[in-house]
Amino acid sequence: MKNISKLFTYVLLATGLVFTSCETTELDLLDDPNSVTQDKASLDRFMTSIQLDFTSFMRQMGDNGARLTRINYMFGRTYVNNFQPVALDGEWSTAYRGMFSDMASATILANSSASNKHLGIMKILKAYTLITLVDSFGDVPYSQATQPSVYPAPVVDSGEEVYAAALDMLNEGIDLLNQPGDILEYDFFYNNDYGKWVKLANTVKMVAYLNTGNNTAFNNVVNNGNFINTSADDFQFQYGTNETNPDTRHPSYNGNYNVTGTGPYQSVWLMGTMLELDDPRLRYFFYRQTPCTPGASCNPGGSQTTLTCSVAPRPNHFPSNMLFCSLEDGYWGRDHGNAEGIPPDSFQKTSGGVYPIGGSFDDDRFTSVTVGGGAGGRGIAPIMLAAWTDLMRAEVALASGSAGAASTLLSSAINKHMTKVLSFGSLDPEANSDFFATATDVSNYVSGVINEFNNGGAEVKWEVLAEQQFIAHYGNGLDSYNFYRRTGYPKKLQLNIDPNPGAFVRSYFYPSNEANVNSNIVQKPGVDSQVFWDTNPASPGFPVAN
Repeated sequence: MKNISKLFTYVLLATGLVFTSCETTELDLLDDPNSVTQDKASLDRFMTSIQLDFTSFMRQMGDNGARLTRINYMFGRTYVNNFQPVALDGEWSTAYRGMFSDMASATILANSSASNKHLGIMKILKAYTLITLVDSFGDVPYSQATQPSVYPAPVVDSGEEVYAAALDMLNEGIDLLNQPGDILEYDFFYNNDYGKWVKLANTVKMVAYLNTGNNTAFNNVVNNGNFINTSADDFQFQYGTNETNPDTRHPSYNGNYNVTGTGPYQSVWLMGTMLELDDPRLRYFFYRQTPCTPGASCNPGGSQTTLTCSVAPRPNHFPSNMLFCSLEDGYWGRDHGNAEGIPPDSFQKTSGGVYPIGGSFDDDRFTSVTVGGGAGGRGIAPIMLAAWTDLMRAEVALASGSAGAASTLLSSAINKHMTKVLSFGSLDPEANSDFFATATDVSNYVSGVINEFNNGGAEVKWEVLAEQQFIAHYGNGLDSYNFYRRTGYPKKLQLNIDPNPGAFVRSYFYPSNEANVNSNIVQKPGVDSQVFWDTNPASPGFPVAN
C-alpha cells in the first residue's frame, strides 16, 4: 500500500483541481489561481490531477457495473430509467474534460523536456480509459477529441478503431517507460516502479483481448509472464484517514460512516450468496449493526415496518429458492431494483466493512457506525488485482476446454483474493481478532468451491466461476459487467424485483452533457445497443437473469 503521507500531500495538491459540479458558470471563466493551465502549472501537477481523475473515473464506472451485476444494490425498477443520459455526466466529464484535456496540455510540456516516464504513464492511463469508455458506451470520440478549436463537435470513432488505437498506445507507453527520463514527483500507484507500470500495460492488453475473444493474443501475454500476477503488483489507489481539509478517506466510507448512520444499502444477492457459501470474506466486506433482520427466523417483532418487503409476498416471478428480502444473522440489505422510499433504518441496515472502504470489521459487536469508526476510511480503490488476472485466465481456459487449468487458476484466484481481503482485518483497531478467518477456514472454503467446480458439468463450472468472479470484484464491478455480457453467467443471479424491468443495459446512453451539445453525437434509442465485441443475442432475453 502507498504511503499515507504521500496521499495526504497528493490530495492537498489536487484540492484546487477538482470541480464539485459539472455546471459551467461565469465564475468558472475567471482566472482561477488554483486551476491547472499550461502556462503556469508544472508537469507534475498535471500528473497529480490526471491520477486523481483516473481513479475517480474507474471507481465510478466500477460502481455502475457493480449495481448492474448485483454486487452493489441498484435502486429503481427499470434499467432504462436507472441509467438515463444524465446519470453518467460526471464520469464522461472526468474522462474528457478533465483527464484527456490535462493530458493534451501535459504532453506538450513532457515532450519539451523529454519526460518519457510521464509520457509513458499518460499513454497507459489514457489507453485503459479509452478501452473502458468503449466497453461502457460503444463508439466514442477519439480522433477529434480534446481539440475544441479545430473540432468543437468531435465525431465518434468505432469501438474497433478506438480499441486498436488503445492497444497501440499501450505499446508506445511501454517503449517510453524503457527510455531515460525524470521520475514523477508523485506516483501514487507504483511509486515510480516502472517495471510495474509495464506489467499494468500488458494486463490492460489482456482485458482487451479477453473482451474481443482473441485468446491467442491473450495467451501470448500470459506466456511472456510480464503482467500483474502477484499482489505486490496490484493496481489500486490507497486512501487515508484525514476527515477534513482535505478529506482523504475512501468516498464510500463517507456515506457509510457518518453521524446519521449508514446511507447506502448493500446487495441482498451478494450478502446472501456469501452467507450461504460461508465465505470467510463476509465479515470483511460487510459490517452488521444489528443481529437480526426483519422477516428472518430471529423475529425482531415490530421492526418489520423498517423493512417493508419482510411483510410483503414474494414476487411471483421469483423462484422459491431465490434470495429475497430478509437474510439471516442481521444481514440487512435490499433486493435488485427495489425502488421503495427510505425508512428510518440507517442504524439498523448493514454497512460496508473494512474491505475495501476502510470501515469496521464485523466481530459480532453489533454497534452503530460512527464517524472515524473501524479503519477510519483507510481503504482502497481496487482497479486491477492479481486475483482478477487469474480469474481472466480461468475464463479463457474454461472457454478453451481446459477445465483442469481453469480449476487451478480459480483456486489461485480465490486464495490470492482471500489473502488480500483478510489482511484488512488488522486495520480496525477495535476488531476482535478471535473472529478473523483462519487458514483452515480459507482452505475449507476453497476446497468446497473447487470440488463443486470439478464435479459439475459445463453449466455448473460456468456458474461457479461467475459467482466467484463477482464476489472477488466487490469494490469495482467493471470487469464483472464485462464478464456478464461476455458469458451470460451467472444465470442464477437474483432477478429484478420488477417482472418487466426492460432490456438490460448492454451499453449506456451517451451522457447528456455531450449529446445535448455535440451535433455529431446521435443519442441511442435505448440501453440495449451492444458494444462491438458483445456478439451475444439481443436483449431482452440475454442475459437470462434480467
